[in-house]
This record gives sequence, C-alpha cells and structure tokens, in this order.
Amino acid sequence: MSDTLFRHGKKRFFDNKKFPRGFAKSGDFTLAEEQILTLYGDTMLGLETGQIKPENTEEKHFIKVLETPSKAKSKLERVWLKYVQLARGRKRFHTLNGHNKSEASEDCSDSITLVEED
Repeated sequence: MSDTLFRHGKKRFFDNKKFPRGFAKSGDFTLAEEQILTLYGDTMLGLETGQIKPENTEEKHFIKVLETPSKAKSKLERVWLKYVQLARGRKRFHTLNGHNKSEASEDCSDSITLVEED
C-alpha cells in the first residue's frame, strides 16, 4: 500500500471488543487486510467520525464511499467497508432446521384448530 496518499494512523488500530484476538485470527480478514486495518484504521475511523479532516483526494473519496459504498474503488476502502459490516452489522445466525422464526410460528398456527362448544 505504499502507492497510496492515505495517511497512516497516529497509532495502530485494534478492535479488542469485536476482534479480541486480532483481525486475521478472527478468520474474517486476510493478513494483508489486517495490515491495512492496523496501519490505516485510525485515520479511517477519524475521517468517518469527523475527528480529522481529509487532506488529499484519496481521503476525500473515502468520505464519499462512506456515504455511497458502491463507489469503493481501492482495497483500503473495501477493507474498511468489510470491517464496518462485520463489526457493526448484524451477526448472522444459522439454525439447524432451515426454517426461520416466522415460518416456524406460521407452521404451528396452521396445525391448531379451535373447537367451540355449544
């Protein structure tokens, strides 16, 4: 990533809450993606929260990507979007029976019939 104008963070970026063993050891990120996050994550977070202002065209484009993720071009932008999805998005929960909760409740309601006595 030496061909980027994106600033390195003032400190290494970690997310001990969602990825306590590190990004790569979580199984969600490659070693290269982990390196991008640790080197540039502090800057990307600062740009996202507005704590720092963009200083070049790459950083300005990054701000636009945060508003419209489909505009992501660089590896750095795609890795940050992946991180945001995994860290802040909903966790997927897989069931063993293949039915989602609403289907299961509908199945039960179909099989119950009420009988009125006179």
